[in-house]
Amino acid sequence: MNGNIRVGNLFGIPFYVNPSWFLVLGLVTLSYGNGLAAQFPSLAGGIPLLLGFATALLLFASVVAHELGHSFVALRQGIGVQSITLFLFGGLASLEKESETPAGAFWVAIAGPLVSFLLFGIATLAGASLQLAGPVGAIVSLLAYVNLTLGVFNLIPGLPLDGGNILKAAVWKMTGNPYKGVKFASRVGQGLGWVAIATGLLPLAISGSFGGIWNVLIGFFLLQNAGRSAQYARVQEQFAGLTAADAVTPNGPIVSGQIALREFADKLILSRDNWRQFLVVDGEGKLLGAIAVDALQSIPTERWSSLRVSELAQPVEASKTIDSDLPLMEVVKQLEENKLSTLTVIRENGILVGLLEKASILNLVQRRVQASPA
Repeated sequence: MNGNIRVGNLFGIPFYVNPSWFLVLGLVTLSYGNGLAAQFPSLAGGIPLLLGFATALLLFASVVAHELGHSFVALRQGIGVQSITLFLFGGLASLEKESETPAGAFWVAIAGPLVSFLLFGIATLAGASLQLAGPVGAIVSLLAYVNLTLGVFNLIPGLPLDGGNILKAAVWKMTGNPYKGVKFASRVGQGLGWVAIATGLLPLAISGSFGGIWNVLIGFFLLQNAGRSAQYARVQEQFAGLTAADAVTPNGPIVSGQIALREFADKLILSRDNWRQFLVVDGEGKLLGAIAVDALQSIPTERWSSLRVSELAQPVEASKTIDSDLPLMEVVKQLEENKLSTLTVIRENGILVGLLEKASILNLVQRRVQASPA
C-alpha cells in the first residue's frame, strides 16, 4: 500500500505507518528526551530518552485518536473506513466514499478536531487536579498543548485539512453541488500552501535562517494534496449523472445466437475489429452468454452450417455483469476492486446493453472534461 507498513488493526480498521513516521518518531524521541534531561538534571542514564520515546508514542496516539474520531462518525453513516495511516505530517483516515449530505460531511470533518479538543481538556484537567509536577507533569502539559495545536491547526479552512472539509460542506450546502465545495476548498488550500511556503522562505532570504523549513514542507504538502483534491473533484463532476449504459463501447462485440457458425465466421472475416470474444443474445436481445472466437477451432468446418452460435455460448459470470443503471463511479470501483478490464452491461429485464471497457470510460470522461468550462 504505497510503501506503507501494516502494523495491525484498530477496531477492525487496518492500521498502517509510513516509513517517514519512523524518522519523526526518532526526532521527537531525541528532541524531547534531551529537553527533559536539560530540564530535570536528576534524571539518570537513559531515562530521558525512554521518557522521550513514551512521549512520542503518546503524541502519535493523539493523532490516531483524531483520525478515529473521523472514522467512527463515518462508520455511523454507513461509510467504510479502508485504513488509518500515520505519516510525516500526521495521520490520514481513508474513507470508501464521501458522505451523502453536507451535514454528514460536516460531522465527519469536525469529529477529529473535537476529539483533539477533548483530549486537550482531559490532559489539562488531569494536570491541574492531580497537581502533576516533574517529568510526568511536563509530559502531560505537552500532551495538552499538542492536542490543542492539532485541533486548531486542522480547522484551517483549506483542503486537505479538516477545516477545508468543513468549508467544502458549507459550500455544498449553499450551492447544492458537492464538487463546487471541493474545488473552492481546494483553491483555498492551494493559496494557504503558497502563503506557508512564502513565510518559510522569507527568513531564509532575509537572514539565511532555516527556521521556516517546516512551513515550506507544510506548504508543499498543502499544494500537492489540495491540487489533487481539485483534480479528483473535477473528474467526479464529469461522472455525475452517468451510468454504466452511458459508457458502453459503441459497435461492441454482440452476435445473435440464432445465426449459424458459418455466418458468424464470415462476419469475423469481413470485420475490421479484432474482438476475440462476443456476447450472444436471443431474438429479444436477452443475454445468453459469450462465445470465444477460438471456440470455432474445436468444431469441424463441415458442421459450421448446422450449428448455431447459441449452442457454443458459455455463461457470463455474474461478477462480470452489471446493471445498466449503476452509477459510473460505482462501475469504476468494481473494475478496480475485481481487477477487470471489461464488464457486461444488462438491463433489469435481462436485455443486453453492451460491453463496457475501461478505455470507453476514459474516452467518455475526457470528452466531457474537454467540453466543459475550466
